[in-house]
Amino acid sequence: MKPVLFIVPLFLTFNGFAQTDTIPGNLEKGDILEPFFEEQDSDIDFDYNDLFEDLEAYLNNPIDVNHISGNELELFQFLSPLQKSAFSEYLSDHGPILSLYELQAIPHFDLPTIKTLLPFVKLNPSKSEQVSKILRTPGRSQLILRWSWTTQQKKGFLKDEFGNSRYAGDRNALYLRYRYTISNKVSFGFTAEKDEGETFFKQDNKQGFDFYSAHLLFQNLSGRIKTMALGDYSISMGQGLVQFNGFSTRKSPMTLSIKRAGRPLKRYSSVNEADFYRGGAVTLALIDKLDLTAFFSTKRRDANLDEPQDVPDDEASSAFVTSLQSTGKHRTIAEIADENAIRQNAMGGILKWKSRRSSIAINLLYNSLTKSLDRNPSLYNQFYFNGNKLFNGSIDYSQTWRNYHFFGETAISGNGAFASVNGLLVSLDPKIDISILHRHFQKEYQALNAKPFSETSGARNETGIYLGLEFRPNSNWIVNAYFDQWKHKWLRFRTDAPSIGQEWLVRITYRQRKKMEAHFQLKNEVKSENLDSEDGRFDRVFPKQSFQGRIHLSYKLNKNLEWRSRFYAGFTKKNENRLDGIALYQDIKYKSLGIPISFSARFVIFDTDEYDIRFYAYENDVLNSFTVPAYYDRGSRFYFLMAYKTRAGITLEGRIGRTYFTNEKSIGSGNDEINGPAKTDIKIQLRWNF
Repeated sequence: MKPVLFIVPLFLTFNGFAQTDTIPGNLEKGDILEPFFEEQDSDIDFDYNDLFEDLEAYLNNPIDVNHISGNELELFQFLSPLQKSAFSEYLSDHGPILSLYELQAIPHFDLPTIKTLLPFVKLNPSKSEQVSKILRTPGRSQLILRWSWTTQQKKGFLKDEFGNSRYAGDRNALYLRYRYTISNKVSFGFTAEKDEGETFFKQDNKQGFDFYSAHLLFQNLSGRIKTMALGDYSISMGQGLVQFNGFSTRKSPMTLSIKRAGRPLKRYSSVNEADFYRGGAVTLALIDKLDLTAFFSTKRRDANLDEPQDVPDDEASSAFVTSLQSTGKHRTIAEIADENAIRQNAMGGILKWKSRRSSIAINLLYNSLTKSLDRNPSLYNQFYFNGNKLFNGSIDYSQTWRNYHFFGETAISGNGAFASVNGLLVSLDPKIDISILHRHFQKEYQALNAKPFSETSGARNETGIYLGLEFRPNSNWIVNAYFDQWKHKWLRFRTDAPSIGQEWLVRITYRQRKKMEAHFQLKNEVKSENLDSEDGRFDRVFPKQSFQGRIHLSYKLNKNLEWRSRFYAGFTKKNENRLDGIALYQDIKYKSLGIPISFSARFVIFDTDEYDIRFYAYENDVLNSFTVPAYYDRGSRFYFLMAYKTRAGITLEGRIGRTYFTNEKSIGSGNDEINGPAKTDIKIQLRWNF
């Protein structure tokens, strides 16, 4: 059985800068997170960046609306490309904004958009300053300490007859983060993490925590240097065909969010031990409208090493890599052996020209590994990258013309294969917006960290077309819909033949401002998967249909208390086998400006035939942490989260979540298996702002 809890510190730029009810855009955190977890059966690698820090920084230090740079504008991803272009053009044509009420005069800026933007901006000139003056400005510090624990003992911690366990460390999970910022121009911080089962100040971790990360970032500086980073940092290029660090959206009820938008260079302060760069990077203003971002990185990376067979005794053996690891967990003998097994070096650059309505960029990236990658051969992965050197290059562009925004990227890898993605966002009417995206990835295309908008990860072996719609008949109603169709010309993992698929979603939302929200959603997906043959000789490929519907209602009982309810129903069908399921949850949330205590709680019951028909639901969690459990089989679950904020800037948060299965005798599998029908997780966090 697969584990019921997936606790991932993900961030969604679209919908939250903290654990508050202030949500940029029209949708909630779950509308972005849940679609990721619905694709657990595919080859997705999740990114753990908690990028909400940027929005939180601008919430604490709003930026002058007349001095928002192009890179900073990309931070506000709740603004559409048409709105960003209209904003820049308005300032260029009309000069500085004299009043925030003037935002209503900018084309495509509706009232909900303005209300979302207002907490992050102000009218108070803050021009670029010299580094020496910035460093004399008082800064702000934030310290976070977190402890997590599963009360039931997992199989990996059980002692054998000799007193040894499979997990080398204890059951505590620990997290430490410190960050110091000066306005929005300087950021220094470090992060440390220990997963459960990892050692602490002993054996392979005599240095204490299993993972450390640190960064120093200067941004929005005067002169030629725009941004400079030392230590750990993130790089994002174009539409993700070559490189994209950080959280990237998938298909979701946010049907217009199809364009990758992010600053080329930013700090890194998360705990994903693979998805970042370590070294130095800088963004320079070469001439007006032309910037150059250059970077170099060298870091150790987890990998599974193997030795060639049948090597004569008189010849030196040369180890090679069968797979690159990204879990960041070092608990067992095998996981510890994979830790920091190789070194990955990288260098590259982004040369970008940008005007108020257009941009074009050249992206280059070179990766080298100290050990050659030689994957265990299978039919589906024979075109994947093998070797120790990989070059990627691409050109990306964007162009706004009237109510049309065109964008795209075309990339090439060192073996000569290419990938291309091109999209269009159109505002047909103040009430109707549409999105169109076409992608074509050759099966031979290779990239180590590609994250384009697509059905599968890796930017390979896929051709598809996506159509999205958002219709706002009035201020209370919103209709979102999309249709996506794709094909894979070659085999895929768990699909032993070329295949096709399609997916559609419709959501109808009704809102009464500050009072209630209700939505009705239907989603259907059909794609091919293997089905074991009766004689066991080979796998056959059949279309698998997954259909889910849900009804959601949230209602403000008073200004402090909110009630939420959601009902799921759906089925999965492959060949003649059909699985059905339902789930129902009830939420209660309390938050008052006059009382330092807030809390939220949920109780859910679920009944599904098995794991293949499951429902995902976002849960409130302590700041910087996210929980999206899967409801499957038969059982119930509850969680309770409470926060207490003192006048000294200290916030204490505690959370307990428990899942109980009525038809299972154990939970999880392998070393994570729990002998019993229940799993209980506890989390305590201290956050100090000073």
